[in-house]
Amino acid sequence: MPNHLSGSLSPYLLQHAHNPVDWLPWGEEALQRARSEQKPIFLSIGYSACHWCHVMERESFENPTVAEVLNAHFVSIKVDREERPDLDDLYMDAVQTLTGRGGWPMSLWLTPDLEPFYGGTYFPPEPRGGMPGFVPLLKRIAQLWQDDRAGVVGQAGALAAELRRQAEVEAGDRRPDEGVLEAALAQLRRSFDAEWGGFGPAPKFPQQMAVDLLLARGTKADRAMALRTLEAMWEGGMYDHLGGGFARYSVDAHWLVPHFEKMLYDNAQLAGCYLTAFQATGEARHAQVARETLDYLLRDLRDPSGGFHSSEDADSEGEEGKFYAFTPAEVREALGPGDGARFCAAFGITEGGNFEHGASVVHRFSGTPEALLPGEEDRLLRERLRLWRDRRVRPGKDDKVLAAWNGLALSALARGFQVLGEARYLAAAQACAAFLRQELWREGRLLRVWRQGRAHTAAFLEDHAAVVEGLVDLFEADFDPAWLRWAETFGEVMLARFHDPVGGGFYSTEADQPDLLFRQKPGFDNAIPSGNTLAARALLRLSRHLQREDFRSAAEGTLQCFGPWMARAPRAFLGLLGVLDLVQREHLDVALSGHPGDPLVRDMLREVHRRFLPGRVLSVSGDQLLPLHEGRGLSPGKPLAFVCRGRTCAAPVGTSRELGDLLQASPVPM
Repeated sequence: MPNHLSGSLSPYLLQHAHNPVDWLPWGEEALQRARSEQKPIFLSIGYSACHWCHVMERESFENPTVAEVLNAHFVSIKVDREERPDLDDLYMDAVQTLTGRGGWPMSLWLTPDLEPFYGGTYFPPEPRGGMPGFVPLLKRIAQLWQDDRAGVVGQAGALAAELRRQAEVEAGDRRPDEGVLEAALAQLRRSFDAEWGGFGPAPKFPQQMAVDLLLARGTKADRAMALRTLEAMWEGGMYDHLGGGFARYSVDAHWLVPHFEKMLYDNAQLAGCYLTAFQATGEARHAQVARETLDYLLRDLRDPSGGFHSSEDADSEGEEGKFYAFTPAEVREALGPGDGARFCAAFGITEGGNFEHGASVVHRFSGTPEALLPGEEDRLLRERLRLWRDRRVRPGKDDKVLAAWNGLALSALARGFQVLGEARYLAAAQACAAFLRQELWREGRLLRVWRQGRAHTAAFLEDHAAVVEGLVDLFEADFDPAWLRWAETFGEVMLARFHDPVGGGFYSTEADQPDLLFRQKPGFDNAIPSGNTLAARALLRLSRHLQREDFRSAAEGTLQCFGPWMARAPRAFLGLLGVLDLVQREHLDVALSGHPGDPLVRDMLREVHRRFLPGRVLSVSGDQLLPLHEGRGLSPGKPLAFVCRGRTCAAPVGTSRELGDLLQASPVPM
């Protein structure tokens, strides 16, 4: 018999809708039940693509003994962390404070007043490997609640007070200086793996913001570290050589065996990294990885309505990675004996295997030079094997659409069109923006979540900010001023509803949210940039297009707000340090007066797009209504390019060659 999750939209919650646990979704009904029955809350937070969430469900939440204890003594609540990142952030801080580590599935015990008093991550049903068993733990907590409720409530109050103290941001009195950037670069240099790329030991994560900062700000040696990391990730098994796109992380130091879940936010950001690398080096390989990653989004994550789904699972048929790994016999079956043998030699598929059950993860780095396939044969064999693989049972997909992650995808697709010149990416970006406007924009308010025609949950700071930056990138692709005007509306919403005008920076949530212990100011950059990083970067870029001093001031105030924290832990703020680099960097503004479809304008745009120009702002207009175009009309019958660096503007030019000469004046050394 289904429980109270059966009416949910979240694929993660629906996975638990037939557990014998009497789950409730987070909301007033569940919270009121805890208050009226005076039971502690068992809060379980996870997400659809989480492997260990599936394990704990099979072992514990489908277990009648576990369900009996939970149903008798607790109000059990399930939360999809991707729908409610505010709850996830707050209670993850609690788990890390209690245990020194965190992760998912997240398991918390709260008082009816929502204050946490005990927590952890995965618990096996019985004691195992030094971990407490879930059933004995539940019984101990239930007994403690019965015997010493006052003590538990007091402990919870003390922990809640400590969490509030930790969340307070003591604002700085000035913007961080060059030294913070240099300290971050020095830390990245020390942790760099010179043999395999990446930063630090296994498990290895992509660290897109580290790559971006090194490419934009680093020395020639620093940029080589970033490029080596991109190369190694592509060579290894973390990259899906058949279908494009990247898994979440590598469990080893060699980027060989991934944790196979594929997330929209990773792939959107990594596509941007490889586009930047292509601009910086001209290496066609980087363009290939960006193209294949964007095509993965279009083929496997795109909703027919125009938005993009959140993720694909690591598991299929109950096994992690089963969809992605191969034996030599399977490759020969798919490609034939000759082509199969050549593919196995080139992509490291051996009889002994490098993964579970004797299978191999497809990768490039162990193939000998003699085994390398010519470019077209490489592409065709990979495509043939992908089509054969598609007959397998695919991993589960989380098909909800999230505003923030779609903002990242919007940026990646718009930039993909700019750099690669392929119209399908612009069409997909425009459709994504239209989807966001039609489905998630309701009477001046943005919603975060959409699935199967229904939208819900008030958007957070990260949603507004990521969509703003996506709209700026889309404007710099098709130059429709409507995108800038909608982005301007979002910017005003962020200042009105999320900004702290006293201490600077932005809260993740609007004020007066009744189901949240307190508001937080997210500063640390994790798998995606923090809400404050996204907000500062988006507003800074928007301010240069629209000459909005309030947007610029709020962006720079965010840097000042987090300045002391950035100085203490620069590696934790790599995205925000990228914003600092933009502020310190001499502005480069390129305004083309003319129509985007004019062949001369297109030639000049190609000249801009092929170059690595960190922080440049680009605008095209046939009139003088946008701020960057005031007083900058066309010469008789000809478009003109206006280039300004800092406060100095060059004389306008009318050809792509002349524009290239101006842009070459201060190249980034590679």
